[in-house]
Amino acid sequence: MAHQMCTFVLDRLLFAVEVERVQEVIRYQDATPVLTAPDSIAGLINLRGQIVTAIDLRRRIGLREREQDARPMNIVVRAAEGAVSLLVDEIGEVVEVDPESFEPLPETITGSMRTTTSGVYKLEHALLHALDLAATLQISAAPDGHLSKREAD
Repeated sequence: MAHQMCTFVLDRLLFAVEVERVQEVIRYQDATPVLTAPDSIAGLINLRGQIVTAIDLRRRIGLREREQDARPMNIVVRAAEGAVSLLVDEIGEVVEVDPESFEPLPETITGSMRTTTSGVYKLEHALLHALDLAATLQISAAPDGHLSKREAD
């Protein structure tokens, strides 16, 4: 049975998160910085009265910084802790992926990309990186501002 995925672009790479985890997609909003937060936390945004943490996925995954004048988009996802905004370069389409086209990441992929991406789906013209939302949202006090994956209980 095919899965529906909401796609987005980060530094010319195609990523996706399960559609059922997406609350909404909104234009860029200025975030209020949190001085003691890890580098990957862009700040807090006000979403119709609800305070939502905004995570810069480029920083979280370890990609190069976005161009100074480029405005990201927000994908607001539902997490156990409540809504969280993921800052991405562009919003893509909703696509259906065949579970049989899924492959784990090769051993050559290391660092934050390995801990935040569960694998890839082979599409006709691209590889679709499947974001591991639970791992991506795990926050640590690491000085580099990356989030760490905690072992399951």
